[in-house]
Parts: sequence; structure tokens; C-alpha cells
Amino acid sequence: MNYLAHAFLSFNHTGLLIGNMISDFVKGKKQFDYTRAIQDGIRLHRMIDTFTDTHAATQAAKKILKPAVGPYAGAFMDVVYDHFLAIDPTILSEKEWQDFAEQTYTTLHAHESLLPEKFARMLPYMSSQNWLYNYRYKWGIEKSFEGIVRRAAYLQDSSVAYGLFEDHYVIFQEAYNNFFPDVKKLAVGFSNTL
Repeated sequence: MNYLAHAFLSFNHTGLLIGNMISDFVKGKKQFDYTRAIQDGIRLHRMIDTFTDTHAATQAAKKILKPAVGPYAGAFMDVVYDHFLAIDPTILSEKEWQDFAEQTYTTLHAHESLLPEKFARMLPYMSSQNWLYNYRYKWGIEKSFEGIVRRAAYLQDSSVAYGLFEDHYVIFQEAYNNFFPDVKKLAVGFSNTL
């Protein structure tokens, strides 16, 4: 899952949110530099990632993207899932998603001193360009795909992957519908143990 899902699956718990959002920027024993609540968020993030990568719906959907992006198919699927979460009216209304995005940025900015340097540098772009809310738009997904390519070692172009997203939109939506209730259940179960 990408940033929106990790934020949402933190269930408005500040420590979980911070840990869930920064996990990819925290390597090795660095995680133990944080409070227990943030460490729990880091663990939750990693649990979600493993669950997502191994879920049957994700495995099947990644096969569509693999010819275009190879081993980066999982990263593209994370963004695809965020798109369908952002437009899922059974989770939040459009206005509620807008409010949720703003609240997430506010919380992260309020704890900037705790954020790893790379994430702290990215946060102003995330909030000013409203990444979390704009996953609902196809142009937002196109931009996110371009961002993956910029960071990828072996990719030059995102247009083929984006074309596959458009061409197989219904299949990707079905993958989300099959997957998201399961990952939400996992995250709720984890949160209930804290």
C-alpha cells in the first residue's frame, strides 16, 4: 500500500501514523530510536507491506504490470490501491477524504522534529500538492507513476504502466475490492493488540 492506505490504516493514532508513514525511511536498528507508539507504526507498516505483496489479489494484478515494469510492479500496485481507496465511498465521502488528508498533513507537520530527514524534505511537497487527496484523480496516479520511475534504477518511462492501468481499470478495481477488506482486518487486529 502507498501513503494514503498507510495513513488511513493508522486509525487516527498519532504514533501509529508517524511510524506507518516513515517506515520506508527508517533502516535497521534506527527504529529503536523512536517511542514505542512510533515503533508500533513502523511494525504495522511492514506487516501491511508483506501482507499486500503476498495477497492473491495483488499477485494476480501485478502480472498485468510486470511486462512493463518488472520487479517494480508491487510499487505501482501500491499506488493503484491508493487510487481505489481514495474513491471508495464505503470508507469515506469525498469531503471526508479531503478532511482526512488535511488532518494527516497537520499531524505530520506538528511532529516534524521526529521525521527522518528524507521524509521531512518530502513532506512539504506531499502536503502542498495534496498527494493523499489527489490519488482519487487519474492525473494524480499518472504523476505518482512518474515519481516511481524517477526513483527507480531501471525504469525510464511510466506511460506504458499508466496505459495498462487505464486498460485494465476494472480488473484493478476488483483486485482492490478483494484485497482491501482483508488488509483493513489485519490492521484493526494489530491496533486492537496495542
